[in-house]
Amino acid sequence: MSKVKVGLVQMSCTADKAANLQKAMDKVREAASKGAQIVCLQELFTSLYFCDVEDYDNFRLAEAIPGASTDALGKLAGELGVVVIASLFEKRAQGIYHNTTAVLDADGSYLGKYRKMHIPDDPSYYEKFYFTPGDLGYKVFKTRFATIGILICWDQWYPEAARITALMGAEILFYPTAIGWATSQDEATNTEQYDAWQTIQRSHAVANGVHVVSVNRVGLEQGGAMKFWGGSFVANPFGTLLYKASHDVEETTVVEIDTQATDRYRTHWPFMRDRRIDSYQPITKRYIDEE
Repeated sequence: MSKVKVGLVQMSCTADKAANLQKAMDKVREAASKGAQIVCLQELFTSLYFCDVEDYDNFRLAEAIPGASTDALGKLAGELGVVVIASLFEKRAQGIYHNTTAVLDADGSYLGKYRKMHIPDDPSYYEKFYFTPGDLGYKVFKTRFATIGILICWDQWYPEAARITALMGAEILFYPTAIGWATSQDEATNTEQYDAWQTIQRSHAVANGVHVVSVNRVGLEQGGAMKFWGGSFVANPFGTLLYKASHDVEETTVVEIDTQATDRYRTHWPFMRDRRIDSYQPITKRYIDEE
């Protein structure tokens, strides 16, 4: 089917994991009631964004995937007949943890998972302390309603990740995200950071001729030191915004997109046709030094 209704759940979180999961499930139900067929939840939605500190106790938040959360979400997906994209903290084995997104199909079945490939390490985003880089490669998932690609937050800044996922047949790129502003920053810096974040993702839509759906958390965390900036959005294959959420409040929104638009945009602006794949070998180098 070419026309697909996607639901974006932009919400705030607390320290209560069970309450966050229930809230997210209620939001999925709300999105389904508005006609959503694929619902994307934000990054690590079952907890506060815990990577602001390096604390071994936070590893207790992790869980098996598939596991209890995917079981609950799969049951809900099957009941509602919707696809659910769920970003979770995965405990793979003792001492091995991943930032992982699971996909539950509209019949409730577990389709698989994508493990975040690019792991940041910045002030208030100490993810390398917690997460092993993904080793499943880039993935697409053939759901009931569309073939979708999942990338996670820091992956957003890498055109290579978007390109490879699109080349694998993704009709829509989804980005569950947790990114915010330090409340000590000035407004000009805030605006510049958000614009860069949105622009890079819209460029992935243009370069690959696909819709991009980015879902971010919202609200104050870290004792008020971090304001997660929301701003979730949907961009069409030419980067036009079909929807943009606020920076301040929770929103559960459904946007209809037409995956057949990809053919039209790729035909009239044939970036995919004109790719010089014979010339791209240097991209695999860390840096191209002069010899």
